[in-house]
Amino acid sequence: MGASLLALQRGGDVLFLLLGAVMVFAMHAGFAFLEVGTVRRKNQVNAFVKILSDWSVSTVVYFLIGYPIAYGVHFLVPAPELMGSTQGYELVRFFFLLCFAACIPAIISGGIAERAKFWPQVVAGAIFVGISYPIFESIIWGQNSAGLQGFFKSTFGAQFHDFAGSVVVHSLGGWLALPAVIILGPRIGRYVRGRSQAIPVSNIPFLALGSWILAVGWFGFNVMSAQSLEGISGLVAVNSLLAMVGGVLFALVAGRNDPGFVHNGALAGLIAICAGSDLVHPIGAFFVGGIGSLIFVYGFQIEQEKLKIDDVLGVWPLHGVVGTWGGIATGIFGSTALGGMGGVSFMSQLIGSLLAVGYALLTSFVVYTLINKVSGFRLTEEQEFNGADLSIHHIDAYPEETVR
Repeated sequence: MGASLLALQRGGDVLFLLLGAVMVFAMHAGFAFLEVGTVRRKNQVNAFVKILSDWSVSTVVYFLIGYPIAYGVHFLVPAPELMGSTQGYELVRFFFLLCFAACIPAIISGGIAERAKFWPQVVAGAIFVGISYPIFESIIWGQNSAGLQGFFKSTFGAQFHDFAGSVVVHSLGGWLALPAVIILGPRIGRYVRGRSQAIPVSNIPFLALGSWILAVGWFGFNVMSAQSLEGISGLVAVNSLLAMVGGVLFALVAGRNDPGFVHNGALAGLIAICAGSDLVHPIGAFFVGGIGSLIFVYGFQIEQEKLKIDDVLGVWPLHGVVGTWGGIATGIFGSTALGGMGGVSFMSQLIGSLLAVGYALLTSFVVYTLINKVSGFRLTEEQEFNGADLSIHHIDAYPEETVR
């Protein structure tokens, strides 16, 4: 009876994590539709192909290189050893964490849309998923976490806490995107004689669909980060919900009913709550998400109009800055004084969050500077004018409407 119950528990954990992996995998469709709805029609095919290609390359490099770096586990052994006595749990854990890793190039894709070469960005994504991201993952969640986390605990009384990746995934991805966007420069016509010339989005329904797909999948992203049935938490689920709603409502007011801000506000709330979703009180989660949404709305306006950084989907403020806020907010709203579970340190959260910023900026600057010098990173003016769909893929999104 004991052996049967153990096998049932192991099987339940495998199924639980597999369902989480499938939900987070589905989020990549959300990334695709969010970008497709935001870019112009002449770049929609490119967005779809980029997301799927980056996912496929990420799978290979994370399987062979990234996951072994992060967790010290490799899969170059016979299939019976892969199954072991845990019914292949480590394999589905790889699948689940791959979905997190592959968010990195998906995030960057939105910032560099409409003017980046295809293959150089595929290479950059492979470097980030295969090497850069796993190194940081290993010191926060993985095999090398004892050193840094031990320092945080001994110095500030608690480890750096990032339950579902506000910092490890979203902040890292958003800050990795910033140097790429700056090195590329703005799209043709975005700023004319120093003045901002808005480029309208192509499809609000696609943008909204992308946001909805991401929001639904996010409950797999957050809840299944427990990685076992035993660790499942209803608090994580409800906190995710209330943070998302807070993000929507705050963006609705601050963004003056703008549909782009409203739908991205939902994502800002979800990004902000990832780190502390297992610790904060639901009311705290509402305000963590709401403040994250305000950071995105006003941050996007500052980025585009004041700093004149042409970050097409606003991935730096949305994922980078809001992800950093999520890490820091965990040290505030996770405290028992504000109704949280406790066991967190504000200083650990602050320093850990800022560490990700510095690491991402340095890594990205080196990678994209080298790529720009070796192969070039930007499409030619003619290619950009014609659109990435025709220039790279030789077909547009609506072939029947095209007159040749």
